[in-house]
Amino acid sequence: MPDIQQAKILIMATDGFEQSELMVPQQKLSEAGAAVEIAAPKSRMNPGEIRGWDEKDWGKSVKVDKDIESVDPSSYDALVLPGGQINPDKLRVEPKAIEIIRAFYSSGKVIAAICHAPWLLVEAGVIKGKQCTSYHSIKTDVMNAGGQWRDETVVTDQGVITSRNPGDLDAFVSKIIEEVREGSHAKRRQAAE
Repeated sequence: MPDIQQAKILIMATDGFEQSELMVPQQKLSEAGAAVEIAAPKSRMNPGEIRGWDEKDWGKSVKVDKDIESVDPSSYDALVLPGGQINPDKLRVEPKAIEIIRAFYSSGKVIAAICHAPWLLVEAGVIKGKQCTSYHSIKTDVMNAGGQWRDETVVTDQGVITSRNPGDLDAFVSKIIEEVREGSHAKRRQAAE
């Protein structure tokens, strides 16, 4: 069971991410001692950064640590997917983004998706049969993909963490820390055998 202070966490996003849903986890996970990196596709607006969306207009930019095209999922303990309407819609047409999500899922690592980011879980085919939540406007999309949608602050099912909106960020980040400490679900399945 890795402590959060030894954890390496990947936040995957692109232009149009909901500003608070990237910046709050980035700050709180870093403050808890985790090494946090931001990855974005090369198709972003500017080479070294991605630009957030803050309620009704473009917001702050954040530095990108690496292109998703060079991400090795085995190097990380958890994947965080911020929402916003623009960000997940742009990411779900990036084959490498979907490949990364599937790699985290198949290895039993923590995947945390908030707001509209469960669209990415739908696209990756990992939401079927999972207890989950999301922003209310994509509830039908999640349910049509086989997700068992619940209107709760944070829902976790076998290392897949989902939350509804920026108001859920404290519970969302706390659950990420808790799940990282518990370790890989694949390792837990092996230990139980």
